[in-house]
Amino acid sequence: MTSANPHLLHLKYRPDIDGLRAVAVLSVVVFHAFPNGLKGGFIGVDIFFVISGYLISSIIFQNLEKGTFSFGEFYARRVKRIFPSLILVLAASYAFGWFALFADEYKELGKHIAAGAGFVSNFVLWGEDGYFDYSAETKPLLHLWSLGIEEQFYIVWPFLIWLAWRRNFNILTVTVLVALVSFYLNMRGIRFDSVATFYSPQTRFWELLCGSMLAWLALYRKGAYAPFRAKLDAWLASVVYRETHEADGKTLANALSFIGLFLLVYGFSIINRNFYFPGKWAVIPMLGAVLIISAGPQAWFNRIVLSNRLAVWVGVISFPLYLWHWPLLSFARVLETEVPSVNIRLVAVALSVVLAWLTYRLVEQPIRFGKGNKSKTVVLMGMMLIIGNIGYFSYLKDGFEFRQADASSKTKLFADVKGTVLFNTPDDWVDDICKAELGASYDYLICRFTTSTPKTLVVGDSHAAQFVYDSISKGVNDLALVAVNGCLPFADLVAINPYEEFSEKASRCKVVMPIVLKVLRDFPSIQQVVFATRGAMYVDGSGYGDIEKKNTYRIIKDPNDLLPENYNRFISGYVASINEILKFGKQVIFVEDVPEIGVEARSCVEDRPIKITDKVRPDCNVPRKSFDQRNTNYRHAVGSINAATENRIKIFPAYEYLCDESSCGAGLEDDVSYFYDDDHLSLRGSHYIFGKFSEWLAKASSPSSNN
Repeated sequence: MTSANPHLLHLKYRPDIDGLRAVAVLSVVVFHAFPNGLKGGFIGVDIFFVISGYLISSIIFQNLEKGTFSFGEFYARRVKRIFPSLILVLAASYAFGWFALFADEYKELGKHIAAGAGFVSNFVLWGEDGYFDYSAETKPLLHLWSLGIEEQFYIVWPFLIWLAWRRNFNILTVTVLVALVSFYLNMRGIRFDSVATFYSPQTRFWELLCGSMLAWLALYRKGAYAPFRAKLDAWLASVVYRETHEADGKTLANALSFIGLFLLVYGFSIINRNFYFPGKWAVIPMLGAVLIISAGPQAWFNRIVLSNRLAVWVGVISFPLYLWHWPLLSFARVLETEVPSVNIRLVAVALSVVLAWLTYRLVEQPIRFGKGNKSKTVVLMGMMLIIGNIGYFSYLKDGFEFRQADASSKTKLFADVKGTVLFNTPDDWVDDICKAELGASYDYLICRFTTSTPKTLVVGDSHAAQFVYDSISKGVNDLALVAVNGCLPFADLVAINPYEEFSEKASRCKVVMPIVLKVLRDFPSIQQVVFATRGAMYVDGSGYGDIEKKNTYRIIKDPNDLLPENYNRFISGYVASINEILKFGKQVIFVEDVPEIGVEARSCVEDRPIKITDKVRPDCNVPRKSFDQRNTNYRHAVGSINAATENRIKIFPAYEYLCDESSCGAGLEDDVSYFYDDDHLSLRGSHYIFGKFSEWLAKASSPSSNN
């Protein structure tokens, strides 16, 4: 029950917990600034989850027992704790972005500000790229996903525990059951959809609930296992010390603390972005944090290391430090158009520490501990509502293209594909003709017709879509398109990267060929089938340039297929699919892919109004020698595919129209780029290449052609 005039009890302060916060935040900061220096630093977030679950649950349990729990005061404290620093960082990011970001970037920032203000960043990011993907580095508010999960926990958990308390249920039983369900969903989902499992509250709550279980045991069962703990302490003392040592509990506490420390160090050293995380690996930082907290403030490591003044100071500013560090690093990444230099990253980290300290002293402390609590809470909620609406309005207005920062004239020359139907929501990827033809919905499928009597069917991945961007947008050229991003059009082989689950990837990739065969049966107007995929990456199994050097693919038959057989499987997969098409008597055309330029095309044609370093635009032209080396295996594979199908296919060398004897590139003339990123064509590029394809096809299909 709650008292008539509730006033929440405060927990006894433990400096070692602030020290553990310091370990958590510094590991995250180091990982973000120097990912190769501390590959598992991102597990610091999991440590935060355990700490939050322990502290919040301790407050709830203790005040429910004393009859002093109040939802109003509980959430007012949360508002005063979280809102001041978050509002400041959101406002600062919005202001800086106004001058530094282009319209599409500012639009995305507005969306993420709205999501951050509403504490739903994890849900918004869930629908975008993964946490470890390249594009994540250019999202200044990416880190707010964890704050969203914590706030969702703060909303759900107090009500659930209050209800269980009122109904006289065993609180520990409820906590354990909910934690087990959450952990089960985590283990079940990690290989099916790793991105969803990373961002979902239901697959993350178990980490906070482990802190909750520790809080319950500390409050209600502190002395329940005293005899057992005393015997275990005495045994450990006999193992550690030569002479008889008093069984005072310190040896056991030290053992728990050092085991916890070992687990954290192990996690920082072993876990990396290529692991299926959280999954089973999140148990390591969770258990490490639980053991360190359970050891108590008198354990040697907790008392000497975690409770020292420097560690406590970092722990005190850990929340604003967490909020500030990533926007600074991310904006630096955006402005530099590449990974910033070590010096820039060091300055960003140092500046984030200074800003965190100033935020704590000048913003957090006065608001949290000053007078006028009710009025402060109302004002903070109003300010958060305002900043969230401003962000959402900016998103609706497409990032305010009128801003000088947008360099709008060059943006028009850039001729991006964003805003076209293929870059709208997935609901727009399948048109009415396809819906009528398929009679079912398919995840990730792009199926578009420009006419009800298409002559050309284009099949493949996003590089098939790029081939007809312009045609699809204008509804011309008598086309049909069937494609799935990241998928080769194979019947029994799947191209997969380390962040994807085989069963999920197979379920969306293996629909391509059955749909193609159905379309061929139902649309006799189709005369030729054009296969277009990003060849070199699949054949060699790796991305190109600094942007995609982390992007790796394997072509496999099943989850246990570990042998790197990309070259042969690329050939066999295509031969099987092409032979199926040839049975229909259709002409088959294979598009030899356009070049990969290895840098963001935008950085080659646009100058930002704000720069960190004065450097020359990157060259979007790749030396012909480098292009040929990159595509040697791919070109050989295409030749083998042609030979294996008895030279019955025609090969369109798309790359030749963007290459000369010295280089291959983005077609930069008058600051016009034929690319919109490092390997995909822009609308102008699509128009240019498809125009060349039409000319080539007319010649190749003429009676005088020898091909």
